[in-house]
Amino acid sequence: MRDEEIVELYFRRDEKAIDETDKKYGNYCQAIAKNILGNKQDVDECLDDAYIKIWDSIPPTRPRIFKVYLAKVTRNIAFNMFQKSRTKKRGGGIVVEVLDELYECVPDVSDVEQKAVEKELSSIIRDFVRNLPERDADIFTCRYFYTESIDDIAEKFGLKKNNVSVILNRLRGKLAKRLEKEEYLVS
Repeated sequence: MRDEEIVELYFRRDEKAIDETDKKYGNYCQAIAKNILGNKQDVDECLDDAYIKIWDSIPPTRPRIFKVYLAKVTRNIAFNMFQKSRTKKRGGGIVVEVLDELYECVPDVSDVEQKAVEKELSSIIRDFVRNLPERDADIFTCRYFYTESIDDIAEKFGLKKNNVSVILNRLRGKLAKRLEKEEYLVS
């Protein structure tokens, strides 16, 4: 079924929309959640929550690219679940590693400024990634959007782990310079 047809099912409040979403994108969403959460039970809970959130948000939202919308919803729920579990038990894992890598590039702001800064920062990062060469943009996205491990990225792109680490380090440096230029970071 085409994405537009699935979205129309949501607008008609037809419960078949969730089945069609799961049929077409269940494995995709599961992979996103698994990269962040790691544990099957949490992944299943995340997908259930994601499908409920999508059901509740469409309508009124009409996603331009349904697959990206699903990815974003799934990813946000998985990060929130991860954050909650991390506050209960301080743990490690790939998500902590990924967030630590980006920590130096992302400014620390108060709650008052948070929403405005997040929106503008998101726009700057999106623009930064769009202007990267395709392979670099894909590697950056795999690591920092989909939270894939360096091993998985290396395998996916036919690179050595060290090469991926160097590429990511270089990209974080470029992002930091861009954020300095935009006055989000002070050097």
